Amino acid sequence: MSSDLSSPKTDSPATLASTIYARLKADILTTRLEPGRKLQSRFLMEQYNVGQTPLREALNRLTSEEFVVGMEQRGFYVKQVSKEELQELTKTRCWVEGLALRESIKNATQAWEETLLVTHHRLDRTPRSLNAEKFEDNPDWERAHRAFHATLIGLCGSRPLLSFCEQLADRLYRYRMMSIAKAYPVRKVGAEHTEILKSVLERSTEEAVRLLQQHYQRTADVIYSDLETVLS
Repeated sequence: MSSDLSSPKTDSPATLASTIYARLKADILTTRLEPGRKLQSRFLMEQYNVGQTPLREALNRLTSEEFVVGMEQRGFYVKQVSKEELQELTKTRCWVEGLALRESIKNATQAWEETLLVTHHRLDRTPRSLNAEKFEDNPDWERAHRAFHATLIGLCGSRPLLSFCEQLADRLYRYRMMSIAKAYPVRKVGAEHTEILKSVLERSTEEAVRLLQQHYQRTADVIYSDLETVLS
């Protein structure tokens, strides 16, 4: 089968492990590999055109990041979703990004403000759905969305904190993808982003933090109601 992976003859094991890690992670985040699915080695080796050693390294890395669960004598599985984890991840993201946003506003520069305006403009001008009749996820919107939120907290002055925020965003992205079609028709996400931006530019720190946290909680509420049906 065709593949965008290079031949094992020319790529080092470390490069192959990184490549398969990125591809597996993307498929888990977009739920192409659905929660609870067993990750059978033979299937993965054929599907991703990779050998057993780099595959195991990639799976171990995904296990350490809590996207995959390894069970002794039973192999690897895509980590299940749960209402409890969604609540914990959302609460933690609100805490840490609230802190990061406060620090970014305190450290605000003209260059940061200009970047924030540009990323918001790109996000606002990018259609959320590729199809006007029914929801079809637009990857360009997702990239613009991630860029806007990363810029909001990007001046906090702590690379470890930003790395942790990115990990939380990835883990919550998987939940978002499970319910996005339901949320799309009713959610005015663009207006929420605009309100956050306005408060940041006005240096209304506590209001900006409140709006950002409310933004994340609204997302969680939609997903939570959906999970009640899926997991009941």
